[in-house]
Amino acid sequence: MPIALISALRHELHTALACIEGARCQRIAGREFWQGRWHGHEVLAMLCGVGKVAAATTAAVLADRFQARALLLTGVAGGLAAGVRVGDAVVARAFLQHDLDASPLFPRYEVPFYGRAMFETDPRLSAALEAALARVLGRLPQVLGAQAVAEFGLTAARAHGGLIISGDRFIATRAASDALRQALPDALAVEMEGAAIAQVCHDWGLPLAGLRTISDRADDQAHADFDRFVCAVASPYAAAVLDELFRAAPPGSLTNS
Repeated sequence: MPIALISALRHELHTALACIEGARCQRIAGREFWQGRWHGHEVLAMLCGVGKVAAATTAAVLADRFQARALLLTGVAGGLAAGVRVGDAVVARAFLQHDLDASPLFPRYEVPFYGRAMFETDPRLSAALEAALARVLGRLPQVLGAQAVAEFGLTAARAHGGLIISGDRFIATRAASDALRQALPDALAVEMEGAAIAQVCHDWGLPLAGLRTISDRADDQAHADFDRFVCAVASPYAAAVLDELFRAAPPGSLTNS
């Protein structure tokens, strides 16, 4: 019963893959799954692909085929809230689909027949992730290198915890991000997978935690240097946080399952 590590893109996950001891790969449903150990924890790392359907499919395979004990989502997101800047990191406390609207049959954003729009993350696992993030923030220049910190202006990078919203649309204009801020003022960041994974975890009763590094402000500059940021910042940043998380916790202690 491993802890599953999920990212949408290969270059979001490549640093973490190098940290897994004895990683062995198998291919299921067109996806590659790497299983091994990280500081004694049984882990399973995989790429879910982009978008809610791909993410839900992968999470279901992890829950059913691999009997994962918990899921950890990492990757990048666009910042929405005023104080969430490029280089900051957000630990999700809940996820919501910003493009789900089954009204007038159901309230906007509510998942039909669930009676809810938001799916909360696991408090215990999220608290451990936040603590690991705080320790990594204290040595960010050592983790990323002085050049990356200077290039992307990360000297004042901060940690946040709260709502992340998901949808099958890359938000890359000021008009689109302004509309999301107006409709969902509590949202800290926007991405394309988390809410789908959260719904699957709810169905299977699996603990979930999510860490998103802010790559852009979800505006007209969202595409600028995206790949460079993911490789130079988001991937090693997430790997460092996961390394700290697994190093600090005895195997089996991060979840109750």
